[in-house]
Amino acid sequence: MLDLFTTKPKPPLAELLRPKSLDEVVGQRHLLAPGKPLRLAFEAGKLHSFIMWGPPGVGKTTLGRLAASASNSNFIALSAVLAGVKDIRHAIDSAQSALDHQGKSTVLFVDEIHRFNKTQQDALLPHVESGLFQLVGGTTEHPGIEVSNALLSRAQVYTLLPLSDAEMHQLYERALPHIDGVTLDAEALALLKGFADGDGRRFLNLVEQVASAATSANVSIATGEFAKASTSPSLRRFDKGGDELYSQLSAFHKSLRGSQPDAALYWLARILDGGGDGRQVARRMIAMASEDIGNADPRALQLALNAADAYDRLGSPEGELALAQAVTYLTLAPKSNASYLAWNQAKEFVRQDGSRPVPVHLRNAPAKLMKQMGYGAEYRYAHNEPNAYAAGQEYFPEGIDPPQWYRPTDRGLEIKLGEKLAWLRALDAADDEAAE
Repeated sequence: MLDLFTTKPKPPLAELLRPKSLDEVVGQRHLLAPGKPLRLAFEAGKLHSFIMWGPPGVGKTTLGRLAASASNSNFIALSAVLAGVKDIRHAIDSAQSALDHQGKSTVLFVDEIHRFNKTQQDALLPHVESGLFQLVGGTTEHPGIEVSNALLSRAQVYTLLPLSDAEMHQLYERALPHIDGVTLDAEALALLKGFADGDGRRFLNLVEQVASAATSANVSIATGEFAKASTSPSLRRFDKGGDELYSQLSAFHKSLRGSQPDAALYWLARILDGGGDGRQVARRMIAMASEDIGNADPRALQLALNAADAYDRLGSPEGELALAQAVTYLTLAPKSNASYLAWNQAKEFVRQDGSRPVPVHLRNAPAKLMKQMGYGAEYRYAHNEPNAYAAGQEYFPEGIDPPQWYRPTDRGLEIKLGEKLAWLRALDAADDEAAE
């Protein structure tokens, strides 16, 4: 009975294979190869504070631990998801104790450091400055957005990359002695690599899951079909509220603006495959229709609205085709940002200008006194004028020259709109000449 309670459980494969030296780390050669910045700092044993930005499962926690080993430092780990100011204070006290009683510096590793609010991040600053500890942070969100400028100015930022297929294969080869004689064929490996999406920890967990199922089924070689049956398809790297979402939406938007239908469809598929909300994509397309196409093809806005409505009614997967249809149309529609530019210029002008009074001839006159004051008296009703256009009539407040914010492009329907606008301005010019 004693063994039942004292036997330690077997650690997960990912923990069992956690690197104990830099040479065992798979991936991140741009930082860890001989002569590269982190390798040099580790080998010198003189660490600086740094923040590692990258997707899950690429070695952030491992490198934090190795940083402490390389500098023979005390190691303290905090999870910003769980820790509060009290935990930070305890870590500071522990670092001070290690310095006072052991003469050892401390590496404070803060996982998901972007989850700390400004107050919590600021609590670290004086101790980073004093050298009480070297701060090593890990984050899956862009540090330029989520980490305070004060902290960024005191720490180097390193970008960690997803593991490649070849690097995940290295992990598989290291795992082989630990998975009870089970091997995976090429199809199974390709499937698990696709599910892992560059995440080494996820890949090893999947390998362990398949190997365990194979052992139970008395299977020595796990095929692609077996691997698929023994795992559930996992979502690719995607955070519905984070940097990856907005990066993919940005790539989607730029592909549409760049008139590349295949690329736009690719990013649409990536977003939906990663668990993104099709309604958010639909809203983005509605905005694109005005921002990037505008009056070059006014049908684009209606089609985007229709696609959003169709998706809202049908959901996935049926409604995804409506989104794809709108994507292909919007991508190949003539492009114009003339309305977008004109609107921004108008807003900026009004923001900087004073509150000018409405010209008297443009004012409504529902009351007798207003009519006596001349409200609307000199207004010329356009439908009573030649060509239904009151040439020369002013519509701006006094003192504002017509700014010509809206400049139609020479693409799509805006060719005709530009011609119409030029003709109307010619009528205004003729009226001005006649008045002189």
